Amino acid sequence: MARRYRFSFGPWNISTGADPFGPPVRNEVKFAKKVRQYRELGFTYIQLHDDDVVPADWDARQTERGVAKVKKLIDGEGLKAEFVAPRLWEDPRTIDGAFTSNRASDRRYARNRARRTIDIARMLDCDLIVLWPAREGTYIREAKDAQLASGRLVDAVNDMLAYDETIRIIGEMKPNEPMDQAYCPTVGHFLGMAYRTADPQRVGVLIESAHSILAGLDPADDMAYALWHGKLWSVHLNDQNGLKYDQDKTFGSVDLRRAFNQVWALERAGFYDFGVVGLDVKAMRTTKSSHQTKHLANSLAMFHHLLERVRGVDEETVETFRRNRDYESLERYILEHLMGK
Repeated sequence: MARRYRFSFGPWNISTGADPFGPPVRNEVKFAKKVRQYRELGFTYIQLHDDDVVPADWDARQTERGVAKVKKLIDGEGLKAEFVAPRLWEDPRTIDGAFTSNRASDRRYARNRARRTIDIARMLDCDLIVLWPAREGTYIREAKDAQLASGRLVDAVNDMLAYDETIRIIGEMKPNEPMDQAYCPTVGHFLGMAYRTADPQRVGVLIESAHSILAGLDPADDMAYALWHGKLWSVHLNDQNGLKYDQDKTFGSVDLRRAFNQVWALERAGFYDFGVVGLDVKAMRTTKSSHQTKHLANSLAMFHHLLERVRGVDEETVETFRRNRDYESLERYILEHLMGK
């Protein structure tokens, strides 16, 4: 058995280095050039927002023509779209949230944009839709009815499921940022919600390492939990230095053992057979333009290094330590194994 993983990243992972405290420090790279760099870096899938493909305000005819051009571009590079996600957090109509806005017209806009995203995905021969509920929450708890908001999230998912019976929807949960309080902050929250939708078999999760860490959780445990449910359909691997803003650091750059356990969880579940390993990593602001894809190459290399370590684990040794409840020796074995001893 080949056991070969497939990898993806999004065009936003090659960025100008702008942040809330400073302007761009690198030139913007054109979308077509980014696409050409995918295969050079060893990636075969591309992650997309709806407006990465075509502008959000284009009509149906413009959209169809625009999507066809993008499909020809990515097909020409031997790529496939892993998923398409509606960018629901930047429009003025979603300041107060998209699906959970207090204003009916805003909620209607969000649903229509989500439907249009599904249209774009199908034109790209893609059946996976990602929902990152970025502004589905509040800055103060009294601003919205939280119970009503939970129902509105389920209603929105149901609307998408009914709009196209061939798509799958995955939630990418994050406990905070940009909102102070998120209504669906963790994987467990969204999985509970998934079972209340009209078709739970078509609703799963995308787990991002940093998002689990920001919630005070271990990403490997989050992954294992979703895998047990049969609902881990994508991952965003990266790293995070503490409980602060979402850093999207190079995979394995902060906590090597934590990264090792994520790879171990995916490998034990045979994720290579049914999922795509996505990266969501940012180049450091200090990175020169000539080095602006190194964080992607380094993350991919780190995954393969850790995969080699995972596949080199002596399972019988591990099981013996477990049976004997000798966790001190197990810990030493894992640490020495990571150090190549």
